[in-house]
Amino acid sequence: MSDALSGGFAQAAEQSAHAFRAALSVLSQPGTIQTLAGAAPPAPLSVAAGVLVLTLCDDTTPLHLAGRHDCAALRDWISFYCGAPLVRAQDAVFALGDWAALQPVDRFAAGSPEYPDRSVTLIVEMAALAAMGAVLRGPGIAGLAHLSLPEVAAFQANRARFPLGFDCFFTQGNRAAALPRSTRVEAV
Repeated sequence: MSDALSGGFAQAAEQSAHAFRAALSVLSQPGTIQTLAGAAPPAPLSVAAGVLVLTLCDDTTPLHLAGRHDCAALRDWISFYCGAPLVRAQDAVFALGDWAALQPVDRFAAGSPEYPDRSVTLIVEMAALAAMGAVLRGPGIAGLAHLSLPEVAAFQANRARFPLGFDCFFTQGNRAAALPRSTRVEAV
């Protein structure tokens, strides 16, 4: 339990404000990568994913931990710092894990025609994150952008359901990028 008491924001108000601005920036400009700092979460959580959890989750945002991220150290840390209720995939507002552990993505809430905002946001831990690979087009992108995605087909299917679907943050180390459901994705 002692690890759960360390690694949060030292100056929560200021650090979460900076992190929230960075999260909005990557979400509104798909393909851009920002550096996030201020958290030192327990393994296997990356710094960037830890910063996103501390910034976006609280006791009103159900969180699903998938695969190796569903471990005692991480559950204790999340409970201590943000109090997010840990839930099954279908009840999650946020879900955290690597791409393989988050499969199948159709088990997560995609919203409804009346309330498309009642959908999940995935925080996908990546082995590598770079502004290369799949071609991105759409809102927030001047021309086109590139982002290393774990696959292309799932994001094309997600876009086809717009305005329903999921949004994604991708994290690796202290870096984060995002892909909203409105983005068109093409293979290279």
